[in-house]
This record gives sequence, C-alpha cells and structure tokens, in this order.
Amino acid sequence: MRPHEKLEVWKRAVDLVTRIYGVTKMFPSDERFGLTSQIRRADVSIPANIAEGAARQSTKEFLQFLSIAQGSASELETELLIATNLEYLNRSEFESLMLEIDSVGRMMIGLSKHLRKQVQA
Repeated sequence: MRPHEKLEVWKRAVDLVTRIYGVTKMFPSDERFGLTSQIRRADVSIPANIAEGAARQSTKEFLQFLSIAQGSASELETELLIATNLEYLNRSEFESLMLEIDSVGRMMIGLSKHLRKQVQA
C-alpha cells in the first residue's frame, strides 16, 4: 500500500473529487473549458498533492505539498461561490460542498500540525 492510501484525508479528498465531477456535469456546456475546468483542476489538485507529498522523502516536503493542497481547497471554494452566483449550483448544494471542503481542510491542518511536531522533535 502506498503511504497516501492510508490517509483518511486523502480518501475524503478523492470522494470530494467524485462528487464535484458529478455536480459540474450539470454546468452549461459553454463552461466546459472555463469554470468547469478550473473547478475540476483545483479539486483534483487536493488529493494529488496529498499523495505526492506523502511519497516524498522528507516531512518538510510533505508539509509543502499539504500547503499547496490547502491553497487548492481555497481556490475551489472561490470557484464554487462564483458558480453559485451564476446559478450553476443551488445554495444548499453549495453549502453542502463547502462543509465537505471545510472538513477536508481541517483534516489537512491537523495532519500538518502533527507533521510539524515531528520536524521539531
């Protein structure tokens, strides 16, 4: 088993990707190369960076990739807000997705804190 496959945060982030792909399927076709693409890229970046960081040799590198994943989560939140403002998402779907992103974000922060303690020890 690869190191990232053991991480609950990675599993939750992959589940979020699956959900986002389903939601963005319903976006207007003229957004396929615009907002839909941006949302999907930001979303996929979260578990991808967790996996890449977990595979690195040093904890400091892992922390850097977690930071990038957190940035992608913030980007995703912004893009989903824009999609909601454009009425591509309804408010309850937006709020549900935001709760999921927040949960994954909190898990990343917790993992980062744990890893920082290892670096300091």
